[in-house]
Amino acid sequence: MPAFVDAALTFPTVLFTFLLVVVVGYWLVVMFVGGDADLDGVQLPLGLGGIPATVAFSLFVALSWFVSLAGVVLLGHGPLVLGAALAAGWVGTKALIIPMRRLFPEQREPSRHDFVGRRCVVRTGRADAAFGQAEVTAPDGSSAVVQVRTTGGDVLTRGQAALIFDYDAEGEFFWVMEDHS
Repeated sequence: MPAFVDAALTFPTVLFTFLLVVVVGYWLVVMFVGGDADLDGVQLPLGLGGIPATVAFSLFVALSWFVSLAGVVLLGHGPLVLGAALAAGWVGTKALIIPMRRLFPEQREPSRHDFVGRRCVVRTGRADAAFGQAEVTAPDGSSAVVQVRTTGGDVLTRGQAALIFDYDAEGEFFWVMEDHS
């Protein structure tokens, strides 16, 4: 046991030992007290993104600590072991997070522009260049009643299908045209 403690507290492993204590403490706080394990979109550089930064950093520290500890025991201490531990930590973390990225898909906020290109049904008595509402169904199956306007003097009537072809952010309405399909 004293050899393990000596190796853990010898340069360069002591650097990773300190970080490992911080990482373990952080996860204990998250588990028992609660907290944000995601850090709201913070991503690590060097290809370590795509998963929460706390998970990637924890993997990097744990792998680097282990390689450094093994390097100190097998080769002795020195900058070569530090470089090998950093490189092995990066490569190992990168290899581990590639399959983990599927567990953390990027979530995009829904936008009004998601309705552009979708069919809608006019719900007011008419829809023209100055007035109109239509019901559109989102990809998730939910529906919404939106403000619509036509161009070129077209007038659509209640129950008529239309195609949304643009969104006017200033006027907060959708441009529609008659759907002939």
